[in-house]
Amino acid sequence: MQKTNLKSIPGKVLTAKKLFVLDTNVLVHDPRSLFKFKEHDIYISIYTLEELDKNKRGMSEVARNARQASRFLDSIVKDYQGNINDGISLDKTDEEGVRGRLFLQTEAVESTIPTGMSIGKVDNHIISLVKYLQEQKSSRASILVSKDINMRIKARALGLRAEDYHSDQVLEDSENLHCGARKATENLLANDDNSVESWQKDGHTFYKIQSAICDNFLPNEFLYQKGGKENWLLQVKEVSKNSVIVSTIDNYSDPRKAVWGITARNQEQNFALNLLMDPQIHFVSLIGAAGTGKTLLALAAGLTQTLETRRFSEIIITRNTMPIGEDIGFLPGTEEEKMNPWMGAIEDNIEVLNNTDENFGKWGQAATNDLLLSRISVKSLNFMRGRTFTKKYLIIDEAQNLTPTQMKTLITRAGQGTKVICLGNNSQIDSPYLTEDSSGLTYVVDRFKEWSGSGHITLSRGERSTLADFATEKL
Repeated sequence: MQKTNLKSIPGKVLTAKKLFVLDTNVLVHDPRSLFKFKEHDIYISIYTLEELDKNKRGMSEVARNARQASRFLDSIVKDYQGNINDGISLDKTDEEGVRGRLFLQTEAVESTIPTGMSIGKVDNHIISLVKYLQEQKSSRASILVSKDINMRIKARALGLRAEDYHSDQVLEDSENLHCGARKATENLLANDDNSVESWQKDGHTFYKIQSAICDNFLPNEFLYQKGGKENWLLQVKEVSKNSVIVSTIDNYSDPRKAVWGITARNQEQNFALNLLMDPQIHFVSLIGAAGTGKTLLALAAGLTQTLETRRFSEIIITRNTMPIGEDIGFLPGTEEEKMNPWMGAIEDNIEVLNNTDENFGKWGQAATNDLLLSRISVKSLNFMRGRTFTKKYLIIDEAQNLTPTQMKTLITRAGQGTKVICLGNNSQIDSPYLTEDSSGLTYVVDRFKEWSGSGHITLSRGERSTLADFATEKL
């Protein structure tokens, strides 16, 4: 084989460009990572190609991503007519702003694995390759990109540059994530200069406000003002340049407005129920710590609209089966029987919803419990591709453990008349390659925030018990 040539291409200055060596887990995590390094070059080792080939079999998300990464590589390489050792330009792809080149390892390099590091471990061979590339091209930064924390630590311990894959991060700081509600100024509804119009419709009061501050509002965002001269709760209905239309909301704290026997215990739960019960909103995301009522509110709204108003024909629940502790292995039975151990939280909440009427008796409660469970289907995430759900109420539980790609796969299953509810807690991510900034839950909250058919609320106040609240705060 010819020796890899990493010299500058004639007519171009490449010394300022960086060379990113991609670990396999980056491609498996995001196959489009090949096109996310803009003007910089990327390097794929033979070990990475071998691991992609090893992981491509099966129907898991890892296998699908490995196959997709291989297809992307094939589409880049197959029509290239030049010397592959000079690098393959990526600027001919459909990705905007990509001007780098792809280098593939075409020969074994003369590199040594440091003493104490296992020769049989692929990670160590990739680290030694980065060391070799840095020595061969000292004027150019060679950087290892990996989702593996220990691999990055080992590389840095050897004096090499190593980075996490950041291109999948939705926000630089998860603290900036849209929360769905804000405190408005006291004079928002003041009509001193005739800038506010009001009218009544369907039992709500609507206000059209013309002001420069309205440009910052988001559709279905909630505005509140408590204390002082004014005390009101409003929901943003329509946003346009220098004007916004807001309306009063339903008060689900009132027992007369109870949803399947459940009333809102705080302001945020009231906002959440307004989103869940609104037929004009097709996507709702709820983020909150344990005990804030995410699942209970979603189920109560779903049962009401499925069994009482008949808006939906069925409730479908799915979640990523990511264990907290040691995996217990394969489970016997049908798809629903396999998913039952993961759905204990759903059953707990159904029990709460079924016990709202204490005078109903045990036999009546048992019959109602069977009826409720008959209208709820539990589906595995692995069998969602290709499905289309029409007139369903789809709950995606523990959504913080899903990647943006998995989240896109699930949400795009929604057909006509289907409402999608995403529930999760970004502080309880169990997936080894996801963070608060890159989880699918953060991704959809940020991407959907400007769409009028979606709504989001972050629940911060726990209502489960004083013990759970204290544990959430102190542990």
